[in-house]
Amino acid sequence: MLITGCSQLLTLRVPAPRRGAQMQDLGLVRDGALLVREGKIVAVGSRKQVTRGAAARRAEKIDLGGRVVLPGFVDSHTHLIFAESRAHEHEKRIAGATYEEIAKSGGGIISSVRKLRKASREDLKARAKHHLEMFAAHGTTTLEAKSGYGLDLSSEMKTLEVLRELRREQRLDIATTFLGAHVAAPEYRGRESDFADLVARVWMPVVARAGLAQFCDVFCDRGAFTPAQAEKVLSAGLRCGLKARIHAEQLARTGAAMVAVKLGAASADHLEKINARDIRALAGSNVACTLLPGCCFHLDLPERAPARKLIAAGAIVALATDFNPGTSPTLSMQMILSLACAQLRMTPAEAISAATINGAYALRMHDRVGSLEVGKLADFAAFDVDDYREIPYYFGVNRCSMTFKRGEIVYSKNGRV
Repeated sequence: MLITGCSQLLTLRVPAPRRGAQMQDLGLVRDGALLVREGKIVAVGSRKQVTRGAAARRAEKIDLGGRVVLPGFVDSHTHLIFAESRAHEHEKRIAGATYEEIAKSGGGIISSVRKLRKASREDLKARAKHHLEMFAAHGTTTLEAKSGYGLDLSSEMKTLEVLRELRREQRLDIATTFLGAHVAAPEYRGRESDFADLVARVWMPVVARAGLAQFCDVFCDRGAFTPAQAEKVLSAGLRCGLKARIHAEQLARTGAAMVAVKLGAASADHLEKINARDIRALAGSNVACTLLPGCCFHLDLPERAPARKLIAAGAIVALATDFNPGTSPTLSMQMILSLACAQLRMTPAEAISAATINGAYALRMHDRVGSLEVGKLADFAAFDVDDYREIPYYFGVNRCSMTFKRGEIVYSKNGRV
């Protein structure tokens, strides 16, 4: 397949991951083209370069009509599997209740736990499939998805097994994370240490032996787990072959970011409350700093992650939706780009780097996705804009016109699939 008509082709070619000033370089090619064979890119560059060979002349041709084309978004932090929305909690927050007050009254994560435990696999899968279609419609081709709304072994396994089925039955790539230590289960309220021990000693080996996850995660924050408890869980995961991720420093500075550095975690996510010492440590590590501005926006939190300081220090900065029913109910990485630019003061180029190649690095998938290079998967999206900077400029508007996964159209605004 020969793809032409790319007024701006953002290749994001090497290096990976991107730090500091490297995040400004999008590898932009004007009047660009791609040649795809068996789901992978075999040529990329200017139309003149790519179309000169015999293979390009024989290929099926798609002209994108002067659209801006970039790698499919890599959304490296989502909670894809849940049973119902929590719109009623949103209304309570509008009336003045805080996220933590709602959680203490039986809402929040525990509310989602009660609903997921009752939900059938079929209902969970149907809801997730609909959401995956919407991810594709907004230009996302790869995402991470966590368990964590079950909080008993059977419900956690149910979630992970649904994710395994989804990986087989639809076309987007899903990296799976076991978040058994999201918060303590209702049955263990006040006994967080015992629950962390249960997850580490009993559940983690079961999940690993079943091959149901590539990562493990812990919510290390006020009202959830301490750094010592988080380290116990993540260390158990590492011994079982699961790479570490961590929810860090969202509601309070607990030391979670330093746990991520100590354990060589793939990613530390949120980071709204980090200090200068944390920034230096993260910048000196290979831990991706995954920022989730949708959560701050939806909860109307005044303190946001210090993206500019992280970038200036040389940290690996990624962006993700944190799609979940309670604190960030958005599937649109375009909206996340808008928030990153407006509220975190990232440039459009930095935000795109963070949402593609650095998101891929956060999932340790940067050898396959996140940039448009020979040998990588032909995952890309075309946008109805004249310039890539218009993608975050038009906030809350879906400008994606076509999404390709492994060279196949998985979304088209005009219905061509």
